[in-house]
Amino acid sequence: MRVGLGVDAHRFGPGIPLMLGTVAVPHAHGLVGHSDGDVVAHAVCDAVLAACGGPDIGALFPPDDPAWAGVSGATLLEHVRAYAAAAGLRIVNAHAVVICEAPRIGPYREAMQAGMTAALGAPVTVHATTTETMGFTGRGEGIASQAVALVAPIDTEDA
Repeated sequence: MRVGLGVDAHRFGPGIPLMLGTVAVPHAHGLVGHSDGDVVAHAVCDAVLAACGGPDIGALFPPDDPAWAGVSGATLLEHVRAYAAAAGLRIVNAHAVVICEAPRIGPYREAMQAGMTAALGAPVTVHATTTETMGFTGRGEGIASQAVALVAPIDTEDA
């Protein structure tokens, strides 16, 4: 079994829908990014890729490649799922932490978990925290996320 860590952060921008963990979350601003700016899905992607010993999300889905412009976090998770399978690995589970002062994550947690679980083909859990008004997330300038993922060879069962 192998473990990987993923981290992502995006700044807020006007006129953009806020996507978190594959879910549209009502908020005054969305997150700026080449794709849909879904920091939670992106962190999970990076965690899985790290566990697979693969490239990071920016190398696999280059921000200067128009093919990935506006693509959803769910689609990226599906591609990462296929990447793991092609490497002979299955995703055992993933966990993400959303770091922000607002919006509140609790009302959307179950939908985020369900959406990412469906796209990744493995259980994904979500927690949230604030930085007690410190740093860019505390000032409401953006959102960050950290994630971990566990993968194992396809031909093994969980220990």
